[in-house]
This record gives sequence, C-alpha cells and structure tokens, in this order.
Amino acid sequence: MSSRKGPPKHQNQYAWNPNAGHKKNETEVGGKLRPYSEVTGVCPRCREQIEWKRRYGKYKPLVEPAKCQKCGKRAVRQAYHNLCTACAKESGVCAKCSCRVDRIIGRDVEELEAERKALDEALKNARERDRRTLLRAMNKNKTDNAVKTPPPVGDRSREGDLFPATSIDEYAEANRDYDDANNDEYHICN
Repeated sequence: MSSRKGPPKHQNQYAWNPNAGHKKNETEVGGKLRPYSEVTGVCPRCREQIEWKRRYGKYKPLVEPAKCQKCGKRAVRQAYHNLCTACAKESGVCAKCSCRVDRIIGRDVEELEAERKALDEALKNARERDRRTLLRAMNKNKTDNAVKTPPPVGDRSREGDLFPATSIDEYAEANRDYDDANNDEYHICN
C-alpha cells in the first residue's frame, strides 16, 4: 500500500466503464430495452448510493422478494431495501437505512396505479381530438427522454465553429474573391 496522502497525482482521462470488454445483452435487466426500475422510498443519500452501484457495475437486482425487517413478510421488492413500502410509509422512514427523514424520494406503487387509473378514466371520457393530443404529448416526452436526435442538415447554429466568417455565405463570397484574384494573376503570367 502506498504512503502517499492527499488527492491523486493525476486526473483520469476518461471515466471507468465496468463492462468495457463485455458485450451486454440489451434484453437483460439493466439493458436499454429493460432498464432498472426507479429507486423509490429512500432518502436522497441512500438513493445516491444505489445509483452509484448501478453506474459502476456493483448493483445486484433482487431475484425474489426479500423479508421485511419490521413485519417479516416477503414484501421487499427493490434491491438494498430493508423495509417493505407499507412499513416504511407507515413509519415515515427510509426503506434502506431506516432513518427518519422528512423527504422520501419517489412515489410508491399505489400512487402510480391510482394516477394511471385516473388518466385512463380521463382518456376514456375525453373527446377523440383531446385523447390524441394527450397521447401525442405523452409519447413525445418518452422519446425526448430516451434518444436525442441529431440536428437537421440545414442547421446553421454551428457556423462560427466551422468557418472563420460569421456565415457560410460570407465565407463563400470571400473564397470567390480570392479565387478571382488568383485566376487573374494566372492568366496574366501566361
């Protein structure tokens, strides 16, 4: 072990990737097609710890539900949680560290299901035009979060990065003038 104290001598050039040499199956849990579920019922500190495990390849999802430490039922459905959602909500504590906190991250399953039922009921009773508008907006939000599209071909937002002139048109004008000047000299010499 080294005796050096303090920060590292050199900063890493790139972030460490836990699956660098391994091809990941996209249909496995944690892949693009089946992402991990949202971390809910925990305090912000515990959420950061679980997110760190996911980011650096240390996260191990539950295969079967675990026992709740308070009620003893097999009702713990998320990895690294010690209490089921009912006990944690009843006690007002974090489901992972069992600390009493004022802010719990995420919503529980009952709230999500109630919201989904209310949305389905609203869609069922809405006019066709309103229903399609709402569905289009929901699909747009899903695609915006999933994949960022590249800028269109005619996008001129990066003109200053590519050319020294303020616009492509000015750059073309400057090159035409330069070419005309060079062509005149070439014709004079011959």
